Amino acid sequence: MTAKICIVIKSFENKRLGHLHNTRKIGLPQKQILYTVLRSPHIDKKSREQFEMRIHKELLVIETETPKLREKLHWLKLHDLLGVQLKIISYYQTRLDKVGGKP
Repeated sequence: MTAKICIVIKSFENKRLGHLHNTRKIGLPQKQILYTVLRSPHIDKKSREQFEMRIHKELLVIETETPKLREKLHWLKLHDLLGVQLKIISYYQTRLDKVGGKP
C-alpha cells in the first residue's frame, strides 16, 4: 500500500527544507500585502509610511509506502522551523483501490 502526503508550507521568510527521498517541491505564488499608515494624523497628511508583508508558499509532496509513513513524519518533525505554518493532507491507496477500479 502507498501513501501520499501533501504539505502546504506558509511562512513570512523563504525557508528551505532539506531534501528528502521521493519528494517533489512545487512553488506556489507568494502573496504580498501593502499597508500605508499616516505618520502624523494631525499635521502632515502627505507624510506616510508603507509596510509590506510577504507570505511565501510551497507545496511538498511525499510519496511513500505506508509502513514508512511514520519515519517521514518524524523527519518532518525533526526539521520543524519556527514561524512556519504547515497544513498536512494525506491520501492512502489500498488494495481495493488497485483491484476494483473507479465506479
